[in-house]
Amino acid sequence: MSSHHKRSKPHEKHPHFGHLPLSTSGPQDCALTGSALLNKAYFNKGAGFPQEEREKFKLTGLLPQHISTLDTQVKRAYQQYSTRQDDLAKNTFMTSLAEQNQVLYFRLIQDHLKEMFSIIYTPTEGDAIQNYSRLFRRPEGCFLNINDIDRVHNDLAQWGGPEDIDYIVVTDGEEILGIGDQGVGGILISVAKLVLTTLCAGIHPNRTLPVVLDCGTDNEELLNDDLYLGLREPRVRGKSYDDFVDKFVQSARKLYPRAYIHFEDFGLPNARRILDRYRPSIPCFNDDVQGTGCVTLAAIMAGLHVSGPKLSDMRMVVFGSGTAGTGIADQVRDAIAADSGKSKEDAALQIWCVDKPGLLLKSHDSKLTTAQIPYARSDADWEGKKHDDLLSVIKEVKPHVLIGTSTRPKSFTEEIIKEMASHVDRPIIFPLSNPTRLHEASPEDINNWTKGKALIATGSPFPPVKYEGREYEIAECNNSTCFPGIGLGCVLSRTKLLSDKMLVAAVKALAAQSPALKDPDIGLLPDVVNVREISVHIARAVIKQAVEEGLATEEGIPTEDDVLEEWIREQMWDPVYRPLRFVEKETASKQAMGDAGMAG
Repeated sequence: MSSHHKRSKPHEKHPHFGHLPLSTSGPQDCALTGSALLNKAYFNKGAGFPQEEREKFKLTGLLPQHISTLDTQVKRAYQQYSTRQDDLAKNTFMTSLAEQNQVLYFRLIQDHLKEMFSIIYTPTEGDAIQNYSRLFRRPEGCFLNINDIDRVHNDLAQWGGPEDIDYIVVTDGEEILGIGDQGVGGILISVAKLVLTTLCAGIHPNRTLPVVLDCGTDNEELLNDDLYLGLREPRVRGKSYDDFVDKFVQSARKLYPRAYIHFEDFGLPNARRILDRYRPSIPCFNDDVQGTGCVTLAAIMAGLHVSGPKLSDMRMVVFGSGTAGTGIADQVRDAIAADSGKSKEDAALQIWCVDKPGLLLKSHDSKLTTAQIPYARSDADWEGKKHDDLLSVIKEVKPHVLIGTSTRPKSFTEEIIKEMASHVDRPIIFPLSNPTRLHEASPEDINNWTKGKALIATGSPFPPVKYEGREYEIAECNNSTCFPGIGLGCVLSRTKLLSDKMLVAAVKALAAQSPALKDPDIGLLPDVVNVREISVHIARAVIKQAVEEGLATEEGIPTEDDVLEEWIREQMWDPVYRPLRFVEKETASKQAMGDAGMAG
């Protein structure tokens, strides 16, 4: 059964902001005619071209006579989609549709978001990535080769001029969606993330650039696959790898100085290190480190609103201290510091991180990653106390919040959950490991073991749970409710950097949209179906903070909240057919030629 949601009308555009370069009001310039126009997904309307455009752009005779509305095209496309036999086939159908008609592609997803989210992103996109070389039809995005570092600048330069690219997603394909090293197939995660920025925050799809840094692969299955399309050699590491990443970053900044760079699915040894290297000097973001932390912190804030303790008094245990776990710890630490005036060092003392050896201690020394070091506890504080398992730590710390990012299924046992619930009235428990089979505990079990008192969020969608007839909705910590809005705020403000305070502002804006603020049984986070409206609020908060810190470089940013929201909405791309205005090729811009965001 379709999860078709009644589409609300697009937010009214505001022509008094029509002079802005990213304005989405009024007609679009187009220099293409005939088959060339039909073959440009950005402009193509298929059977939806009105009669006057068919005549003006030489389309008569190239299309059936009946003129379809966009609603009718969506209905037809959904019927075609529904006939595909499995999820991977549906994913392939959607890829094909995106290459034919961009507006129809995004509108179809928007109308069936709940149903299609898992098809265009995790888990089905993971299957598509694993099968990239087998399903390959045409290249999409920019492929950079570590053995050809001298060509990086020239290869990146093909995608436009300094004003043409707003948002870059780059991956090295080492740690994709929990399925590990996928080599060159990682290009599809860059593509998928950019689809989400458009879908969820209106980032213009023709002003984005997906990139894969092909550094080889340590996936033996790929190395031995005759069809594999990437470099068939072990991953390059060390100085050569760092030089390659730096060459990409410096080239991207020189070629596209206004673009925001989003690092995605880099391996554990590199994700945090690369972010820390570039974050002080360029506007950049890592969704695995910061995005997961932001959306989880928003859920925690909403949970604390229900349960009572202040953020500055909260105690939190993180079970699983890899990229996601330490990223969550960082966001919580920074928020505590920002709210309370404490130093980051003091704020970190409210967080206990547990990993394979148990509680992280300073004596673990060389075994600690850079990201784990701030959370390692003094050995003296734990002398004579058991600390090599989660239950012992829970008994000693008595946390308000328990986070699971361990990928160890059923590690939140009944004994652990009941122990936590014996110390706090409304325990906040988030088993976040993906996919579902790796969750630390099921929401149903947590709900039963705490007699309906736990405030729960998960890393994958779950149905509501019941206890003694009372139903409780399970919030999903879906990064897509957060990172697109952050990116939109950074793009529109043309910020110099993405600061800690800008991230905290984004988190607060997301937490303010929590349904639990009105009814604690509804869920801690808003539904992804409402994500475009959520993104407006997040972008507004990010922009205001960028202005306050002197980081915003865009001129004319409105100061009043309601006007700022209008300014944001006017620049968000919507999946609607805009009128086309013919211009001659001799004077046409790259966008009017349909080549914006394309190599050439």
